[in-house]
Order: sequence, then C-alpha cells, then structure tokens
Amino acid sequence: MEAGPRDTAEGTEHLTTGRGEPEPDEGRLSPDGPDDDDTGGVSDDGPEPEEMFASGPEVEVELRPQRRLRIWQLAPIVALAAVGSLMFAFPLAFDFGDSGAMIAMLGLLICSCAAGWGMMAARRVGHTWPGLPPRGSGRRPDWRVVLAYVVLVAAVVALAVGRVARLR
Repeated sequence: MEAGPRDTAEGTEHLTTGRGEPEPDEGRLSPDGPDDDDTGGVSDDGPEPEEMFASGPEVEVELRPQRRLRIWQLAPIVALAAVGSLMFAFPLAFDFGDSGAMIAMLGLLICSCAAGWGMMAARRVGHTWPGLPPRGSGRRPDWRVVLAYVVLVAAVVALAVGRVARLR
C-alpha cells in the first residue's frame, strides 16, 4: 500500500479547488467533531478496488535487508586460507628438509578447513553451489552435478597428496 491521502467516502466531494478559491464551509467539521452521528463512528473511507490499482499492478517489496556475508565473517576465513596456502606452497617450492612434508600437509589441512568454513558461512546466508537447488526449495540435487563436484574435489586432493608424498 502507498502512504498518502485517501479518497473520500461515497456521496461526498473533495473540498479543495484548483484555482486558489476559498473552500466552501458547508460539510466541514466543527472543532469538536461531527454534528450528526448517523454512521456510528465508522465511515466508508478509502479508494475503491478499481481505483487502488489505477497506476499499475501492485508490487511487493522485501523490507528486510538482503542477507550477505559481512567483513567480520570473511576476514578470518581469508586469513586462514592465506596462511594455509602459504604453508602448503613454501615447502613445495623451497627445500625445508625433513619437516617439509609435514608442514605442507598441515597447510593443506588449514586451507581445507578455511574452505569448509567459507562454504558453511555462504550457506548460512543463502548462497548455493552452481547447479544445486536453493536450501528449503524441496527440490533434489541432480546426481550428475553432485558427482562432478565429488570428482573435482577428489582430483584436487589426489594431486595435493601426491605432490606432498614426492617431497619425501
């Protein structure tokens, strides 16, 4: 609904004039209210159903703010992912001796934890993976999309574990 003045009830006329002429005094209320109380205190006020949508169809607008990830949610996830990826990459790029494989695997673990934390935070605000139905929609995910995600994650883990195993 639109906030603004309403039309008058049936049988009454608007009292304003367009040319600046004084308004007629007949039909105006006295300072203490109406003179006759034949309506029982209730008046038929407001626009008719045909008049309500004269400007176009009614549009619903969401009044709640859109849910999105905030900086305080993203900052620890990004920091953990950066630290984990550096811990994973440096032993692979430079010779760290005997402890290189352990540091790389710890970095991979921290990076994976940050990725999982990020996915949980994104799911909490309503984001979904591409190809998967939104949460609460009642639709089932397509098994081909789920299989593609499983194969992609398994390939990345196999490559990372293989690379760390070659450090020994």
